[in-house]
Amino acid sequence: MRGSLQSISLFAVFILGLLTGRPAVAHDSLRDRIDAYVRAEQKRQGVPGLAVGVVSHGRVVLVKGYGSANLEHQVPVGTDTLFQAGSLGKMFTATAVMLQVEAGRVSLSDSITKYFPDAPATWAPITVRHLLTHTSGLQDLDGQIDERKDYSDDDFAKFLYTLPLDFPAGLRFSYSNSGYVLLGILANRVTQSTYQEVLGRQVFKPAGMKTARGISEEDVIPNRAAGYRMSGGVVKNQWWVSPSLNTTGDGSLYFSVKDLLAWEEVVDERDILSRASWREILSPAKLNSGATYPYGFGWEVKERNGKPMHAHTGAWQGFTSAYIRFLGDELSIIVLANLSQADPRGIAEGIATLVNPALAVPPLKPIPDLEPQVTARLATLLEQTRAGTWDPAMFAYVPWWFVAEAGPYYQGVLQGLGPAGPLVLAKRETRGDDRFYTYLVRFGSATWRYTAAFVPDGRVSAFSLDEN
Repeated sequence: MRGSLQSISLFAVFILGLLTGRPAVAHDSLRDRIDAYVRAEQKRQGVPGLAVGVVSHGRVVLVKGYGSANLEHQVPVGTDTLFQAGSLGKMFTATAVMLQVEAGRVSLSDSITKYFPDAPATWAPITVRHLLTHTSGLQDLDGQIDERKDYSDDDFAKFLYTLPLDFPAGLRFSYSNSGYVLLGILANRVTQSTYQEVLGRQVFKPAGMKTARGISEEDVIPNRAAGYRMSGGVVKNQWWVSPSLNTTGDGSLYFSVKDLLAWEEVVDERDILSRASWREILSPAKLNSGATYPYGFGWEVKERNGKPMHAHTGAWQGFTSAYIRFLGDELSIIVLANLSQADPRGIAEGIATLVNPALAVPPLKPIPDLEPQVTARLATLLEQTRAGTWDPAMFAYVPWWFVAEAGPYYQGVLQGLGPAGPLVLAKRETRGDDRFYTYLVRFGSATWRYTAAFVPDGRVSAFSLDEN
């Protein structure tokens, strides 16, 4: 049965009282604390508008809008307000593709050259599965395509043909909007319609997602929110892009929080698609080495507190979004925002912690450092960054812009911080074939988080430095 989208029921209050070990009457205070937390985060982050949905054990415990959907017209956010989903829409593109797999029109093992016969010969090893799991090696078009130009499907494909491959298919994971643009075109070609129309007929309508739809610049769309960005401390309208960039499979959909609560029930019940398809969607990608990476088909597939956690986020044109499912706790949280600098995932994580403190992101703390040679090397890398002496040969599989743009950025950060204290190891993990190391580093009275990763041959594949 589908849960009510109305205010919290007495039954839900009772259930949540059991979950927290508190009397049912006290659970209204938890809902109030969630509400107060969201309001405080909205104010702290300066977000014009938010829509939030919280589901626990199959019951909607909170669905609410906060702030303004449109500042110019002073329209408040409601539960029917439509937000752009950004990359959260990738799970729907994956669903559209899996509907074609179930219909026998597409196979996950097909070379994508079957659907793009004029593609470069180097694309022949790339399969549909590789596109779905971001393991294709296709370079991300983000930052390379002309956002003011209109493109047909053929134009998009021909542009992508010009981008070099970053690595052989299946070697590693690298998030690529290019792959999902191609998946949208693939679905358009095999259905002789558009992937958005497929979703409308076969997903949105049967799921009861009454207002979910593709983005359109020319349609009159009730309850459409405006997107915003912060510039110099002042809220500005979203940047303009050509209408064709809002038709692609990497994230070109509108949803209300009520639409996504309806989708939550589909996911929870493994509806619309077969159980076998859902297993494919929610299984981690397997690399050529046999290692796995925690991403399925349009979903992160990770763990929290030893239990499965499935999630995705999105950001595009002044909108940001987050959808997290904590399966062991039967808790799902949706946050939609209309500010590009908003942190909806952080808000979702904060709500989860209020519901169950065990779901909090574990704080970083010192752990035994069994590889002092790695720590010494990364201390040297930190000083090379400060000196501006990055050598491109030191890096592997980083984005095309990384050395030229991230190097000077981090150099400026470090020069402003002063001398670094000792590197204190706080986390070590493996993702795919890469080893990630996170350290706590003191700069004067401030503690920063320093993360770097190595590929098997020892080159650096990731570098970041953030205030802790």
